[in-house]
Amino acid sequence: MLKVCSWLESTTKNPAKNGIKYWCQDETRLGLKTRESKVITALGVKPKGFVQWNFKSYYIYGAIAPKSGESFFLEFSHLDGDCFQIFLDHFSQSYPSYLNIIQLDNGRFHVGSKLKIPDNILLIFQPPYSPEFNPIERVWHYLKQHLRWEIYQDIEQLKDQVRSVIEGFSPEIIASLTGWDYILDALATVA
Repeated sequence: MLKVCSWLESTTKNPAKNGIKYWCQDETRLGLKTRESKVITALGVKPKGFVQWNFKSYYIYGAIAPKSGESFFLEFSHLDGDCFQIFLDHFSQSYPSYLNIIQLDNGRFHVGSKLKIPDNILLIFQPPYSPEFNPIERVWHYLKQHLRWEIYQDIEQLKDQVRSVIEGFSPEIIASLTGWDYILDALATVA
């Protein structure tokens, strides 16, 4: 909280005209290799599934707001500081009149020396090796459940399916997946 207060005092132009938004950010890799999972069958029936061993993949960078259920996703071919910079710039432009506090992991591309954090974004890093603290992990799990046992001819077909699933994410779905009590209680206390 002190970090936020000092940031608000030190900034010359305050972008928090409409308030402060808390976001959780992460990346996930999606590829053509078939996602296997358990299936329920009748007693004694062994399920059959086809598996593809193609390892072409791409990444989705995402941010979600646990309180409101808002979400922001971008596709990238790889994972590095340049892509993260593009993500931050687009995110900043999409929510220009808010101070956007973003919780994220300690990936080395999140803290690169070339990284220029936009004025309306404040990054808060979670403890190392603790993905369970980031609610967006549940969104990735939910997304990948929709891709189980599917075989895609190429990466574009996979991207189309993923876009379709993400477009179906309503704010209510995101909020129900990520609106953990301790986060909502903390946000209510701060507000």
